[in-house]
Parts: sequence; structure tokens; C-alpha cells
Amino acid sequence: MAAEQTHCVLDSRPPYIVFGYGSLIFKPPPHVIEETHGYLKGYVRRFAQKSHDHRGTPENPGRVVTLVHKEDWDHFSAADPFPDDDVVWGVAYTIDPEYESEVRDYLDYREKDGYTLEKLNVYGLVEGHERVLIDNAYCYVGRPDNPSFIGSEPIDQLAEHIWRSVGPSGPNKEYLYNLVEAVRRLAPESHDSHLYELETRCRELDRKANHTVNNSTGDL
Repeated sequence: MAAEQTHCVLDSRPPYIVFGYGSLIFKPPPHVIEETHGYLKGYVRRFAQKSHDHRGTPENPGRVVTLVHKEDWDHFSAADPFPDDDVVWGVAYTIDPEYESEVRDYLDYREKDGYTLEKLNVYGLVEGHERVLIDNAYCYVGRPDNPSFIGSEPIDQLAEHIWRSVGPSGPNKEYLYNLVEAVRRLAPESHDSHLYELETRCRELDRKANHTVNNSTGDL
């Protein structure tokens, strides 16, 4: 009887749905029972958050993406070559209700470096028409007033910083490359100018570094 009551309580609660726009796209949370590809409106995704614990170190923090409201970003976007972006594609994950508490704890720890949990609507295109796919999905947002927020940096400077940074989770550029590949696969419309430009610049740094190594090897 107690088990049946517990099951009824779980069924009566709204589902726990979390929207991923960064590493959650290519490294989903556990106990996912449904994925929905969609986008947020009125926000930008930018490498504007320091990473002290995953893609950098406390002494040399890397850079990871955060979600910033477009109106807030306008105050920090002097160095942004794509000031008109206002849509962010990602994946909304519906979590198995039996594991909601476990997944919440997991994500709170994973996103602990300056992120705040908010509720946002997820949009999508259905037969060519835009509509809300999910109301009030949870989303981890790095607000501009959090201590890890770095704001806008010149794109060349940012690309080189990402290219050189390394943390416990691996090279910072690997995070960028994985994210770009994952975003491209979401939908034909899932373009992200900021991500793609950073990828282009970091790939160019890869080519220059490989060229230098090959030339040095040839001189031996």
C-alpha cells in the first residue's frame, strides 16, 4: 500500500525537466526518459563564464558557456561581433521521477561554479510554426552578478584562451569542439554564430601549431 501511495505521489508531481545548452548537450544527465530539441528566446549563449574546476584551474581558469538574457548581454557586448543573436538551441531532458532527487543533486554539484537555477520556456518548430514545447523547464544560468562571470572578451583573445586552457575535465578546446558538433546535430536551424566563429579560430590555431611541429620535425 505504501509503495502504491509513493507511486501516486510521483505521478502527481510535474515532471522534472532540465534544459541543457552547454556540456549537458553532449554529456546528458543520468536517468533521462525523454529528450526534446528546442530553443530559448531572448537569450544568448556565450563563453563568458570562468571555469575553475572543469576546463581550467583556480590559478588559470578556462572558459565555458553561460546563458545570458539578451538585455543584460547588451551591457557587456562591446567586444561581441554578433550582437543581434537572441536564440539558444539545446536539449530539454525529462528525468525519471524516481531519480529526480538524485539527478538534482548531481546537477547542482556539476554546475556549482557560479550557476543559478531558473525556469524558462522551451520553444520549437512544429510543421513550420513556432510554439512552446515545454513550460518552465529548469535551466542553470550564470547571472552577470556571479563571481565567475567574465563578460565579453575580444573574439581572438577568447579563442586563444580557450585553445590554451586545460582543467581536470580536459582541454578547454575539447569542450568547445564537442559543443559545436552537438549543436549542429540538433536541427537544421540550430545555428550559433558565436560558437562557430570560436571553433574556426581554434581550428586555425590547431593548424598553425601542427605546422610548426611538422616543420621542427623536418629540421631534425
